[in-house]
Amino acid sequence: MTAMQDPADLSVESAARTHVGLVRKINEDAILELPAHGLWAVADGMGGHAAGDYASQSVVEALKRILPPEGIVDFARAVQHTLQTVNDQLLEEAGKRSRGTIGATVVVLLAADDGLACLWAGDSRLYQLRRGQIGAVSRDHSYVQELLDAGAITPAQAEHHPMGNVVTRAVGAHEQLLLEARPVRVEAGDTLLLCSDGLTKTMSDEEIGALLAAPNIHEAAEALVDLALQRGGPDNISVVIVRVSETDPAAITRPVWPVGY
Repeated sequence: MTAMQDPADLSVESAARTHVGLVRKINEDAILELPAHGLWAVADGMGGHAAGDYASQSVVEALKRILPPEGIVDFARAVQHTLQTVNDQLLEEAGKRSRGTIGATVVVLLAADDGLACLWAGDSRLYQLRRGQIGAVSRDHSYVQELLDAGAITPAQAEHHPMGNVVTRAVGAHEQLLLEARPVRVEAGDTLLLCSDGLTKTMSDEEIGALLAAPNIHEAAEALVDLALQRGGPDNISVVIVRVSETDPAAITRPVWPVGY
């Protein structure tokens, strides 16, 4: 997309791509790229035919209607309120259709005049690449992640665990939506990646980082999706890349907002 200075005293550019993959017939992922609003998101639907795509589209359409507040705290609260409303709607829809769950994992990146923040539920992720080093900003809400945290399994065992698709949080999964929130501090040259698990289950973090480092972020988005397809494309694949070209140093050093607001 185009470069922008507002709303967060940043000069950023973004690129996005989503693909149905080589196995699924319906793309149940949905992406949102609104640099002028300081808002980017990836949602990964659950619930099967005519349900997962409904859930993910409901998430991004609702986020699209948010009028960005001036500050990051209010922006995050607006996202929380909006997605709780979607959560309630999906629960009601599941009842009407007599389905177990109609839901979606989600990861959201926000930029305001006083900083950036990430909110998420489930296993859609946010990565940050800085000077060649990649790290996950988000932490999966999943059964396998809980086993890892408890020391019950190793990272190698987690890669092929039979319950690898079980998430513990999602929009539409429970009456109360629990979004996790984290401030994101950036500096010039940083690259941020929002993605669905259709990407992360086909390649390592190091491989993601290597492709994300490409000078052209549109080419990076293509390369990430292409590699997932080369490896069978077993799931829908979605990527949103945000690259920071310039930033106000004050926005890096001062606290952005308290986690668990």
